[in-house]
Amino acid sequence: MSLLTTASSFLPSDPAPLAPRIPRVLAIAGSDPSGGAGIQADLKSIAAHGGYGMAAITALTAQNTRGVSAVHVPPAAFLTAQLDAVSQDISIDAVKIGMLGDASVIDAVRSWLAKTRPGVVVLDPVMVATSGDRLLQESAEAALHALLPYADLITPNLAELAILLREPAAEDWSGALEQGKRLAAQTGTTVLVKGGHLERGGCPDALVNTGGLLAQDVVVVPGERVSTRNSHGTGCSLSSAMATVQARTIGHAGAGDWEAALREVKPWLQGALRSSDKLDVGTGNGPVHHFHHVQQQTEDHGRTRRIPAAGEFAAALRASATADLESIYGLDFIKALADGSLPEHEFAYYLAQDALYLNGYSRVLARAAAIAPTEAEQLFWARSAQHCLEVESDLHRTWLSGRTAHVTPGPVTKSYVDHLLAASVSGSYAVLLAAVLPCFWLYAEVGETLHGQFLAAGAPAENRYAVWLRTYADEDFAAATRQAVAYTDAAARAASESERDAMALAFRQSARYEVDFFDAPRRHA
Repeated sequence: MSLLTTASSFLPSDPAPLAPRIPRVLAIAGSDPSGGAGIQADLKSIAAHGGYGMAAITALTAQNTRGVSAVHVPPAAFLTAQLDAVSQDISIDAVKIGMLGDASVIDAVRSWLAKTRPGVVVLDPVMVATSGDRLLQESAEAALHALLPYADLITPNLAELAILLREPAAEDWSGALEQGKRLAAQTGTTVLVKGGHLERGGCPDALVNTGGLLAQDVVVVPGERVSTRNSHGTGCSLSSAMATVQARTIGHAGAGDWEAALREVKPWLQGALRSSDKLDVGTGNGPVHHFHHVQQQTEDHGRTRRIPAAGEFAAALRASATADLESIYGLDFIKALADGSLPEHEFAYYLAQDALYLNGYSRVLARAAAIAPTEAEQLFWARSAQHCLEVESDLHRTWLSGRTAHVTPGPVTKSYVDHLLAASVSGSYAVLLAAVLPCFWLYAEVGETLHGQFLAAGAPAENRYAVWLRTYADEDFAAATRQAVAYTDAAARAASESERDAMALAFRQSARYEVDFFDAPRRHA
C-alpha cells in the first residue's frame, strides 16, 4: 500500500521496543517547595516519560501557587560540586537547565557543559514566572546569552523570548515566529516558540532553526488551548519532557528528532492541563497533573483499569509488527523492486491494485475525520484522505498511462479494504486508527529501507524504478506518519481495555494484509 513515501523515525525499529534503555536525565534548576514548578516539576516530568531523573539545585525559593516571596542562591562552587559528583559517577543522557539565578551560577553551568558535553541539552531560560515574578537578575542576562549556544534546544516563553532579544514582546503568533527565527540565527541552535501565552486563538508551538538542522526552518505543531488557571510549572514540565523523549530517541536510533519529541510531549501536556483540577492544589495558579496518563486508575465494572504511559501502546503495536516487516523484506517482489529487476507487468499490477486500494482507503480516512474528537485530528485525517486521492491517484495514473493493468480489485485488495471498512463502522475511533496505521507506518518503514538501498547502490539511473524509489524520501509523509502514530497512541490511552484489545487485533490484521499486498503481484503473475 502507499500513501506516499518514507519515514525517518516513528518509533525505534529495535527488536525489543518495549524494553528500551531508560534515559538518565539531569535537571539543573531551582527548587519549588509547593511542588508545581522547578526541580520538582522536572523530576515528575522525567519520570512521566520513562526517564531516570537526577537533580542539581541552583536556587531555593519560597513560593506557592500565588507567587514567589523569596529566593536564595547558594554559592556557585556548591553547584559545581553537585554537578561533578553526578557526572563523575553516572553517564548522563540528557540535561535540562532551568532557573539559574545569577551570573556566577550561569558561568558554573557553562564551564561544566564545556567539560562534560552531554548528548542532549535543553535550556529553559527561566527569567519570568507564570505569576509574573522576575527569577533572573538583570545583571545576569549577558552571562545567559553566552550560555545559549551550548543548548540543543531553547524553550523560552514569549516574555523571555523578547527579553533575550531585547525587544518588546510579540503581540501575535507571526511576530513570535519572527522573534524565534532571530534568536535561532543568533545562537545557532533550535528554538521552541510557545504559543501558550498568546491572548487569542489556539495554542500552537513551533520548532525554529535557520541553520538547516530541521527539515524546514519552521515546524509548527498546532494545538488547542486548554481553559484552566492551573498552568504553574508548564514551562519546566515541557522542557524536561522534551529532553527525556529526545534522549530516548537517540538511545534507540542514534539520532534525535525534535519534531517527533514535540508531537509526543504536546498531547501529554495538554492532558496534564485538562486533568489539573483533580489535584486541588493551592488557591492560585495550580500545578499540572504530570501523571494523568499513568495514575488515573479508574474503576471498570468493579476492577481497576491501568492507562498506558505515553508511547507504551504504540511501542507494543510496533513490536507486534516485527515479524511482518521481516516477511516483507524477504519477498521477491521487494528485492526485485530495489535492484530494478522487477518485471514491469508485476509493477503495473501492484500500482493498479494500489490505486484501487487507495480509493477505499481514502473513504476510511474520511470516516476517521468525521468521528475524530478534536479539530486538529479532524483536519489531519481529512487532509490525509484528500492527499491520498489527489497526489497518489495522479502519480499512479501517470505511471499506468499506456500500460496494460489489472483494473478490478484482486482478492488481497478486496479483503484489505473490506477489513478497513468493517473497522470504520465499528463505532470506535481508536479501533479505526489502529486499522489504518500500518498503511502509514509499515509502508513508511519499508519505503525508507528501499530508498536507503537504492542510495547505497549509487542511485543507478538504469534502474527502471529510480523515479519511484526517489519518492520514498518525502519528509512530509514521515511527519504525517509520526502524527498518525501519536494520535493512535493517544486514542489507546483514552480507550477501555477491551477497545485496546480490539485495536491490537485490527492492527495485526492490517499488518498481515500489508505483507500479502506486497506479495500479490508475484502470486498474480
